[in-house]
Amino acid sequence: MKPAQESPGKTTTMNKMTSAPQKGSPSQLIDARIAELGDWRGAMLAHVRAVIKQADPEVVETWKWRGVPVWEHAGIICTGETYKSVVKLTFAKGAALDDPSGLFNSSLEGSTRRAIDIHEGAAIDGQALTALLRAAVALNLSRPARSQKKPKST
Repeated sequence: MKPAQESPGKTTTMNKMTSAPQKGSPSQLIDARIAELGDWRGAMLAHVRAVIKQADPEVVETWKWRGVPVWEHAGIICTGETYKSVVKLTFAKGAALDDPSGLFNSSLEGSTRRAIDIHEGAAIDGQALTALLRAAVALNLSRPARSQKKPKST
């Protein structure tokens, strides 16, 4: 996101939704984002959020990077970014997941992440998304958690 000059020496972001200080739990912030969008993007974000929660009842909602909804279970599963013409679900370890239904349609060149760009009027296959989400959780659970580096004693 590029900063926009508001007045000399003062910059603000072009995304009004992330410029104000945000308070509340991550779930409340996601609720607010959905309401704030007030269009098809909010409805789609609410829909994929419901699919995520149904696919993994143990999912934890977080809010990162100045306003990005993130769903986690033993690590990041996916993020839910909203742009002018797309809702983007980015799977943190998507390149390691099988996608037999071909949902991934963005960020295909990377070696780690994969994304699903959902455009206005598009439908998403709930069963295929559920399978992808469950595979992402299984992958997270199969990998040992990163160990914290212990400080060197002197």
